[in-house]
Amino acid sequence: MTIHPLGLDPGLCLIGDAWCAADSGDRLPLYNPSDGSVLCEIAAGGAADVDAAVAAAQAAMAGAWGRTTAMERGRILHRMHRLVLDHADELAQLESLDVGKPLKQGHADVVGLARYLEFYAGAADKLHGDTIPYQNGFTVYTLREPHGVAGIIVPWNYPMQIIGRAAGAALAAGNAVVLKPAEEASLTALAFAEIGRRAGLPAGALNLVPGRGPEAGAALARHRGVHHMSFTGSVRVGRLIQQYAAENIVPVTLELGGKSPQIVFGDADLGAALPVLISAGLQNAGQTCSASSRILVHQSRYDEVVEAMAERYRALRVGPASDNPDVGPVVSNRQKGIVEDFLGQGGDLTRAAEADIAADAPNGGAYVRPTLFACDKPDHVLARDEIFGPVQVAIPFSDDEEALAIANGTDYGLVAGCWTMNGPRQMRMAKEIRAGQVYINNYGAGGGIEIPFGGVGLSGHGREKGFEALHGFTRVKAVSNFHG
Repeated sequence: MTIHPLGLDPGLCLIGDAWCAADSGDRLPLYNPSDGSVLCEIAAGGAADVDAAVAAAQAAMAGAWGRTTAMERGRILHRMHRLVLDHADELAQLESLDVGKPLKQGHADVVGLARYLEFYAGAADKLHGDTIPYQNGFTVYTLREPHGVAGIIVPWNYPMQIIGRAAGAALAAGNAVVLKPAEEASLTALAFAEIGRRAGLPAGALNLVPGRGPEAGAALARHRGVHHMSFTGSVRVGRLIQQYAAENIVPVTLELGGKSPQIVFGDADLGAALPVLISAGLQNAGQTCSASSRILVHQSRYDEVVEAMAERYRALRVGPASDNPDVGPVVSNRQKGIVEDFLGQGGDLTRAAEADIAADAPNGGAYVRPTLFACDKPDHVLARDEIFGPVQVAIPFSDDEEALAIANGTDYGLVAGCWTMNGPRQMRMAKEIRAGQVYINNYGAGGGIEIPFGGVGLSGHGREKGFEALHGFTRVKAVSNFHG
């Protein structure tokens, strides 16, 4: 298969205003999760390419991009928004092929990317400082300034959406960006970089260096010319990114996943809750940082909820992305092995339901049977650790106190959902659940573009989305003017 995102050779980096091969000349194979075939080869960028990209970003900050007004930054982002929509079908196909997600999810991700660009286009010239009442004879105010060069490393599960929420905010705030996509899924990152060029970003405002994490990613995080790092991915790599950035005393935004609960109380509207309990856990084959992998159910309705979920599990369609199934493959056979290792540790639990994989699914595809466990052990490894696959555990609880104890009983704290019609309980749960986002009688699986997103504990720190992201991509300067 020959893949040319927006007509590009996929084996290139964007440095300054030029598409070029990696300095080493090396390339990496990119695999199709649906059948295991090689889609194409991408550039295997390294330290030399990161050096060149950072230098281009620094030149852009000192030159045309640094002089671009906030209003014009917004106009460029708006043109990018329009170009994303103009290429919606191609981008959706690329994301579906690259990640293995059903095509309908690829289209949803295009809409998400476009909306990020639209939001940040409108916000670019509305990022204000403050005036501060002070002593007579002084005028004191603050300015919000870009950090400078922003290093952004995105994962393979939602490339378009995460690029939109990170790079979109960084550019809107006036930073120059060096973007490093995941080696498992780089096609829409390539397309995004070309869209930026076509929309009129000055040379060096947006640079792209594909490659392996230990090479290109580490070089970016350690680079002395980078002034802010944004990373979405695993806890293990997040620790490394923070350590690398600390060498240069650089601020870091980390979003590192979770083990997010949905809590179903006895008075819940199950008609509204049931579809969300499943979709928020199995979207993108469970490879979602905010996936609701733990379903906590009051014991009075536990059997009812588990059986209703099991019935829906058994009806799931699992197959190649091109068939637009309910659940596609996981991103790679390596990831399949990780998920299956977890499943193997569930032998002491009850498998309430499993979905079947389509009989005609290609043998080389990375398919995992979506599995629902009934679990009366809240500290079980399947109820404690992030699996990042189509696996959910249903856990009973007896009262509000136990529900809170179980919900807060992991080292993560990204998202939580709460299904109850009791107003005081809603308020208490929202306050006492340890998470960056809490949804009452809904579950946003990451939420809207406008809603701050981020976690506590092992889920990371800093916030993306909305104006909070713009605040993270800027620093505050205080100015005190004495005029007598």
